[in-house]
Amino acid sequence: MADQRNPIDLSISARAPREFAPGNATPIVPSDSIGGRALVAVIAIMTFLASLTTGAVMMMHASAADWQSEIAREVTIQVRPTGKGDIEVETQKAAEIARGFPRIAEVRPYTKAESASLLEPWLGSGLSLDDLPVPRVIVLKLVPGPAPDLAGLRKLLSERVAGASLDDHRGFVDKMRAMANSAVAAGLLILVLMLAATVLSVTFATRGAMAANRPIVEVLHLIGAKDGFIAGEFQRHFLWLGIKGGAIGGGGAMALFAIAGFAGSWLTGTAGGDQFASLFGSFSIGWEGYVALAAQILLIAAVTAGASRHTVNQTLESV
Repeated sequence: MADQRNPIDLSISARAPREFAPGNATPIVPSDSIGGRALVAVIAIMTFLASLTTGAVMMMHASAADWQSEIAREVTIQVRPTGKGDIEVETQKAAEIARGFPRIAEVRPYTKAESASLLEPWLGSGLSLDDLPVPRVIVLKLVPGPAPDLAGLRKLLSERVAGASLDDHRGFVDKMRAMANSAVAAGLLILVLMLAATVLSVTFATRGAMAANRPIVEVLHLIGAKDGFIAGEFQRHFLWLGIKGGAIGGGGAMALFAIAGFAGSWLTGTAGGDQFASLFGSFSIGWEGYVALAAQILLIAAVTAGASRHTVNQTLESV
């Protein structure tokens, strides 16, 4: 009798390899973990502070350069009362000598009232200065380019005008330059400390990730995975964390500078805005500043990836 049993259905067996085929490979380092999120937050905070420092240093350096340029284009003649002649006559004589000197663009003698008003911030207003030997001030605007022969002008004034002296503000400009250089050096030191703190944070985070995934790393190492492959996995992971944290922190700093620049331009013309602009300029870092902040984000991401790879290579040597 013929076998009436149903033939075996092999369709399930045929589909088995497709149903149990492995999906996408799981990365060695989890892409989303508590440690990873904490490291992103740390990098974002450090990048934000570093970007604020960079922007502040750039604004201070630009403002100091403007101050130095403005001050360097002016020199001042002071005519002090000596009791030997009329100070008004001596002042006019000094002004005529300055007008005839080469590379002097403008000569502006201050009146007696204007000279006295310069003392109000120190002596207050409403005081009678008639009995005080208040010197007269003459402001000279220089022609852009090479400086005139100020030593010759100083000598000519001392010979022909009683009580006259020339001040080229060189001492003040030197102090401003030293202050600006000190601010830049302090900003660079802060940036170095920020990068060092970032390296330490990434190092500890990488060691923690290596400790959590040590069994997987050991298995990969034993089956022949090269150290470069394992280190590359960690490097890509921490590079992405560095880019994410740097973009958050640096982007926040860029937005803050953009808002501050808009607010500064909106307050232009007011008393507070003009006083603030005299200290910090337009409170705008310009496109050069934004390029510098973007480069700083990439630098922090590169430092993060490099520190993780170095830590992984050191750890693999002990496996």
